[in-house]
Amino acid sequence: MEQEIAYLNGKFLPISEARVPVLDRGFIFGDGVYEVIPCYGGHLLRLDEHLQRLQQSLDGIRLANPLSMEEWKGILRHLVEHNPAEDQSLYLQITRGVAGRDHGFPEETSPTVFAMSKPLQSPSPSLLRQGARAITLPDIRWDCCHIKAISLLPNVLLRQQALEAGADEAILLRDGEATEGAASNLFIVKDGLLLTPPKDNRLLPGITRDLVVELARNTGIPHQERAISETDLRTADEIWLTSSTKEILPVTRLDGKPVGKGRPGEVWKQMYQQYQQYKQRLREGSEETAGAPA
Repeated sequence: MEQEIAYLNGKFLPISEARVPVLDRGFIFGDGVYEVIPCYGGHLLRLDEHLQRLQQSLDGIRLANPLSMEEWKGILRHLVEHNPAEDQSLYLQITRGVAGRDHGFPEETSPTVFAMSKPLQSPSPSLLRQGARAITLPDIRWDCCHIKAISLLPNVLLRQQALEAGADEAILLRDGEATEGAASNLFIVKDGLLLTPPKDNRLLPGITRDLVVELARNTGIPHQERAISETDLRTADEIWLTSSTKEILPVTRLDGKPVGKGRPGEVWKQMYQQYQQYKQRLREGSEETAGAPA
């Protein structure tokens, strides 16, 4: 079986041969950032936007980008070409590099740069028909959730708590408002209006989230970016979760109770169709620049 090819510090190699020193600050402190980029039919979805968000995360942890935009694009396209799956999920990570264990930034060190690809599995047809189950949990994360940091232990604990409760995801509550999922952005439909929380430090500025807002605008679906109260969430007609891997996932049960009619809603069906059409255009290359409107 052909091994998947990864990139590590200037070299392409089988992922089984990739090694990072134990004193890498990503391993010791979680001192780094990451991105996840979906790829359909060899075409990376909104690559420029993902790389811009990567830069924003690097700026947030005061780490210089070790590569130019064109260098990043070359690496990622090489991985796409040399890994077999038609649809792929590209993961890239930058840490502050190898140094003695001290909390302060090291004066002289080289960032560790890693990227890999794996097959991308879209949500299953049965999950889309039935909808996902979610529970609400207190948002125990830090105050810089807009930075896509690799230190994800709070998210891991929240997601595991959801799984142990028989749910697919946790929707997080902070100061009486719903922020996002443990690994997803949040949308609700209430009285025909599509709502999503505005971007701030409490949530990740999702690329898929932005695409859904754009598709809503282009198709005339009434929408607003505004705070979602816990009451709004619990009385919503529809709840959606979005991410690069979840795409647009309907939630049909929240804390064991049905959402709306207990099945994927009509607004979700319309948006899901629009998203699939966008993916098809991407596969055909008409959206390859990732910046053209849908």
